[in-house]
Amino acid sequence: MLKKLKPGKISIVVCLTVLIWVWADLAQDDRLPLSDVRIRVAKSADPSLWVNFIVEGADPNLQTTVALDTVVLKGPAARISEVKGRKNRGALDLNLFLVPEQEGLASAETHTVNVLDFLRKSDVFRNLGLTVESCQPQRITVQTQKLVEQDVAVECVGIEQGQVATLNPSSVTAYVPKGKTLRAKIMLTPEEQNVAKIAPVEKNPYVELTSALDQRREVATKVKVSLAPAQNVLTDRLVSASYGFCLSENLQGVYRVTLDKDTDKTKLLAIKVRATEEAFAAYQKAPMQIVLYIKDEDAHRTQWPAEGEFVFAFPLDYVRRGDIEANQAPPKVKFMLEPIILSPTPEPELYPSDLGRDEL
Repeated sequence: MLKKLKPGKISIVVCLTVLIWVWADLAQDDRLPLSDVRIRVAKSADPSLWVNFIVEGADPNLQTTVALDTVVLKGPAARISEVKGRKNRGALDLNLFLVPEQEGLASAETHTVNVLDFLRKSDVFRNLGLTVESCQPQRITVQTQKLVEQDVAVECVGIEQGQVATLNPSSVTAYVPKGKTLRAKIMLTPEEQNVAKIAPVEKNPYVELTSALDQRREVATKVKVSLAPAQNVLTDRLVSASYGFCLSENLQGVYRVTLDKDTDKTKLLAIKVRATEEAFAAYQKAPMQIVLYIKDEDAHRTQWPAEGEFVFAFPLDYVRRGDIEANQAPPKVKFMLEPIILSPTPEPELYPSDLGRDEL
């Protein structure tokens, strides 16, 4: 006769069975597709070595980083679950580094790299306890070039327009592509620019091998940068103008100025100048921007219309400093002086009370 099982033993058996099934399930292989794996070219100990991935359709097509379309990892479901959790928390670094010397890419030529072999050798995936099952693309093209050492001129960029930078030394030795004329650049922050106006700022320049930001190579030689105060820079400006006439005291109240009926007044209302921002603002606030001066002898003309030329009414202080100047010929017009006919003043009427006794 079978002995009756105790409830405690039944519970233990059930728990062990569940654990066995869970362990068996987690021990099965699972897969994790990744789409954010990147391979970067590691910095070489040889400064003359310039290694890039050739990325079709990119601008520029020489890149130091290539993004893989997909990488599929394979391993126990438990490890896959753990790695997936790290990825969701942003704690999974999938940036891999390609060391040219280790991969046999130091010779100046175009190479083909087997991506799957490279990924499977990577410590990043080995340390995860997973294997790389597949990837796309399967191969990438790598170009290796040898840079040449030569002197290049140094320039300061990003400073205020019109500001003069003094560089010491004015040229440095850098590694650049053979046959290319490049310049070494120094970029000063706003704080550094303020310091450079008082005392020289020492900084390393850089050379841009291509337009990509990650293609900047810093030059070992430090350069001292001094900035002179910004010079006044004149820029082309269009002034919304008003015009007026200036008559001597002899002509005021006697004549009025009338422009010829064929005058194109739009040319008088928009004036082209070259000025600094400050001088432009002051000129705009002036009562009149252009003035036509009428001479006394104009009143004695026998033939009309007369011809005259407007004068730019620039603020004198800004003219003396060279902060403003005309950017067009003075407008010319035809005009006439028309006499102002005043109505005669009527004589007051006299009443008997206003008359003297002798006049009665």
